[in-house]
Amino acid sequence: MAKESILVGDVMSDRFVLMDGLVTVYEALQEMKRVEAVVLMVNKRDASDEYGVVVLADIAKKVLAKDRSPKRVNVYEIMTKPVISVHPTMKIRYCAQLFLQFGIACAPVIDGGEVKGLVSYEALVMKGLVLEGGLDEDPSAQ
Repeated sequence: MAKESILVGDVMSDRFVLMDGLVTVYEALQEMKRVEAVVLMVNKRDASDEYGVVVLADIAKKVLAKDRSPKRVNVYEIMTKPVISVHPTMKIRYCAQLFLQFGIACAPVIDGGEVKGLVSYEALVMKGLVLEGGLDEDPSAQ
């Protein structure tokens, strides 16, 4: 019997915030703290636009390290855009290969033009391998 593949949609999380690019970094951080998010997704301005992303490292490097005030920096000034995204039906091993190839550690999961979740190396390993049974097995039982 063939082993069922684990998909990105099976391991994605909802630990992200979706906000407008015009909000300040300070406002974004307040919302991220409130919902315990580690990634800020920047919404499209219109249907032909693309999503942007801000991770905590962006804030540390582009605001904190440069001694800029988070109340005076807009999210659009420090975001990465366009983002590399994945589909919820992608197999987790292909997602991990994509991360490796492009040097990224997380990506939004987009379906039907909308952000449905976020996938990271943490989710791929800690959730994906557990679902595959790679971490459930007791090595002494063999």
